Amino acid sequence: MKNYRTYDFLKPGMPMVKKILMIIRNTIYLLRSISGIILMALLLSSCAATKNAEVTEEELQEHIEYLASDNLQGRLTGTEGDSLAAEYIKNELALYGFQPLEGDGFQRFRVTKRILPGENNKLTFGGKNYLSEKDFIPMGFSSDGELTAEVIFAGYGFNISTDSIRWNDYSGLDVKGKWVMILRADPEVANTRSLYIPFSGDRDKALLAKDMGAAGVLLVAGPASDDQDIFESLNKNDFSVGIPVLRIKRNVADEILSKSMAKISALEKKLNDSRKPFRLSTGVTLTGYAEIVREEAITRNVAMILPGSDARLKDEYIIIGAHFDHLGTGGPGSSSRAVDTTGVHYGADDNASGVAMMLELAEKFSNTKGSHNRSIICIGFTGEEMGLLGSKYYAENPLVDLKKVNAMINLDMVGRLRETNVLQISGVGTAEGFKDIVYSVSDTSVIKLALSEEGYGPSDHSSFYGKNIPVLFYSTGAHLDYHTPHDVADSINYNGMISVSSLVYSLGSRLASDTERLKFNESGPRIEEGRPARRKGVTLGIMPDFAGNIKNGLRADFVTPGKPAAIGGMKKGDIITAINGMPVNNIQDYMFRMGQLKNGETISVEVLRDGKIEVLLIQL
Repeated sequence: MKNYRTYDFLKPGMPMVKKILMIIRNTIYLLRSISGIILMALLLSSCAATKNAEVTEEELQEHIEYLASDNLQGRLTGTEGDSLAAEYIKNELALYGFQPLEGDGFQRFRVTKRILPGENNKLTFGGKNYLSEKDFIPMGFSSDGELTAEVIFAGYGFNISTDSIRWNDYSGLDVKGKWVMILRADPEVANTRSLYIPFSGDRDKALLAKDMGAAGVLLVAGPASDDQDIFESLNKNDFSVGIPVLRIKRNVADEILSKSMAKISALEKKLNDSRKPFRLSTGVTLTGYAEIVREEAITRNVAMILPGSDARLKDEYIIIGAHFDHLGTGGPGSSSRAVDTTGVHYGADDNASGVAMMLELAEKFSNTKGSHNRSIICIGFTGEEMGLLGSKYYAENPLVDLKKVNAMINLDMVGRLRETNVLQISGVGTAEGFKDIVYSVSDTSVIKLALSEEGYGPSDHSSFYGKNIPVLFYSTGAHLDYHTPHDVADSINYNGMISVSSLVYSLGSRLASDTERLKFNESGPRIEEGRPARRKGVTLGIMPDFAGNIKNGLRADFVTPGKPAAIGGMKKGDIITAINGMPVNNIQDYMFRMGQLKNGETISVEVLRDGKIEVLLIQL
């Protein structure tokens, strides 16, 4: 409101007419402001009247129908729909009396939206220049750089030594400083159970070629593996292998092989029929330049707080979280299960349902006296579908002292309670007595509980479990509509959500009000569902940092007692930089290195600990 000062009207020498005009003007301002206040009060009163302190089907449906609407276009991280969802969540929480945890209530960070070929890509040999995106394209895991060198054909680029397969395309072959041309896929491309599958990935082949001394890689698809020879979109989740890698069309590969009187189709057939290595020197010197451009987008978590009612405990916290992002319109690389469909993936259950429940619980906490001695923090996470990016970012850049967080409750896919009335709750082993607390506040005559001890799993609670915070993950489970356009608001069991929310509220209120803090207990870890499987069952027994928060290494977020890494002296927080002398720069390098090892083998693992390199000997 404007500050009205009466002495402005009484200044000596001011003409009477001017005094009268100023009095009239300021009176109008005053009346406008008073009417504005009254109008605002009426609006707030009206809003309050339309909201219910109890969780209702109508309000749950209102939230979900907005978040899972065509207007938000699947809430893909970094898009307008993602931003609209964040605004909606913040505004709803503010309406319930929640305050920004910091600044305006948003925690901003950058994500890679997509990667594209740069403008400087080139491929030339024999006096001919080839066209980028028509004749060749850089791979998403390529590094930027130029190479002029001889081209060596190295078959499928394998180096396999298992009980069932012996195949080494590099035996006796000098590829140091050269381009290596490699066939994509494997000799049994039509066999979904082929033993070659773990060794057929493009990135793995490129990294192996680099290990063998190659300075660049040319990948080409034979007609048996890809009869149309079409370039795919670049995968934004790939990490660089450190050398230029180009995908070339078959006709370009045939021109490179022309001096050798060979064609890719014939070489592929020869390898597939014989199941034996075959390689040759093309006699061609090729100049190639690879450049990729990463388009970034700014996205944001929503972080709001409702202060606790106890003078001492209000500086401790309960976090209730739910991710609001989804898959956009699907398509290649989106993790959509409808692989041939491009259309809005509404994500009503995954995870508009979790957000809606979080909002309704927030409203209930704010309107229920004595419900929370500790402060309640509600966080809407983005980037979950891209690898827990939002929750990982928050855990690495917390807005409160994480040591003062009593527990984190994660709501993810809570909208499809079935007729069996089974609710899945993970993390009951992450605090002493947690299971007993969960049972004590749950009416198991209404909902049956399927409990899991582990604190690590495929959702945002994992990021907090990695910070020694007790976690509980509520879910009604997966279904056939998961990650398809059929996950719509009409398929939600709203009455079931009421029952689930009642359990979550009772548990949250108990954790927010008990005078004693929970005591964290390590329970797990286990490998997250949906992540690349370990080949041949070889494991160190760690929970790696899948989000890639560390550059030029891979952090062990957990080291399981009694497993090889722990026995060999690895500690939580160690950053793995090399295995058997070969560099590990990221999770993809780590998975590839582990895939080359065998049970019973003793390996050396270099880790960065407290700024110093330690070498550990670990028996698998």
